[in-house]
Amino acid sequence: MALYLIGDVQGCNAALGQLLDKLAFSPSRDTVFLLGDLVNRGPDSLGVLRRVIALNGAAQVLLGNHDLHLLATANGVRKPHRNDTVDDILDAPDCDSLLTWLRHQPMALQAQGWLMVHAGVLPAWDVAQTLTLAGELQTVLRGPDWLDFLHHLYGNQPDRWRDDLTGFDRLRVIVNALTRLRFCTAEGVMEFDTKDSANAAPAGFMPWFDAPGRRTVDTPVAFGHWSTLGRVERADVLPLDTGCVWGGCLTAARLLDDRGNVERIEVRCAQAQRPGKKS
Repeated sequence: MALYLIGDVQGCNAALGQLLDKLAFSPSRDTVFLLGDLVNRGPDSLGVLRRVIALNGAAQVLLGNHDLHLLATANGVRKPHRNDTVDDILDAPDCDSLLTWLRHQPMALQAQGWLMVHAGVLPAWDVAQTLTLAGELQTVLRGPDWLDFLHHLYGNQPDRWRDDLTGFDRLRVIVNALTRLRFCTAEGVMEFDTKDSANAAPAGFMPWFDAPGRRTVDTPVAFGHWSTLGRVERADVLPLDTGCVWGGCLTAARLLDDRGNVERIEVRCAQAQRPGKKS
C-alpha cells in the first residue's frame, strides 16, 4: 500500500488523471491525500470533484481557500471573481450534492507521522492543537449554522491567535492560518498581502515554517497554497503547490517513512490558463 500527497489541483483534471496514471494509483490498494484547492482557475473543476469523489475512501481531501470560496460564491456570500472557473460546478445538476460533499471535508489531517494542512500552522500551535482547532472549524461547516459562518468568514482580523478568542473571531483566525498563511512574525502575527517567494518577506515577517519556537518543528508538515515558494529541501516541511494551474507541474509525494523522506513524482500541466492574480 502506498500513501501519496498531491498539491493544489485547482481544476486541472487532465493533469490529475495523468498523475494518478503515472503513479499506477490503485483505489483498492493506495491512498491519496489532496491538500486543498481542488477547484478554481483551471478548466475542469467539475471533473476534478467527480474524479475525487469516485475514489471514495482512497482519496482524503483537505479544504483550501478556493474550495471555501466556491461554497461562499454558490451561496451568495461572495461575488464571483473575474478569473473564477467554477460555473461548471454551479451549473451541474448535482451541484447541491457536490457542495455538500465538499463542506464535509476536513481542514487538517495527520497520517504516517505527517501533519497536513492547506496553507500553514501558527508557531504557537502544536500538532494536537492544530487538529483540535481544525475540528472546531469542521464542526461548524458541517452543522446547521454553516451559512451564518460563511457570512463572517472573510477578513484579516484578528491577525494573531489568542487562546481566549471566541465566536467568529476565533474561527476566522483558524481558517486564515490553515488556508491563507504564508508569512508571520515570530509572535504569530499573520500577513496576507505578500504572495511572492520566501525571499520577499516583509520586514519583521518570515515564512511561517521558519518562525522560531514553532511547536510543530518536530513533526513534518505538508502543505500547498504557495505556488511561488519554490522547492524547499527540508525534512520538516513539504510544500506541494508547484503551480500546475499557472503552467507548472502537478506534484505528488510518496511517503516513504515518518521521518520526512519522500519520493516526488510530477507531471507537466499543459493546458493554457486564464491570466489573473495568483492566490
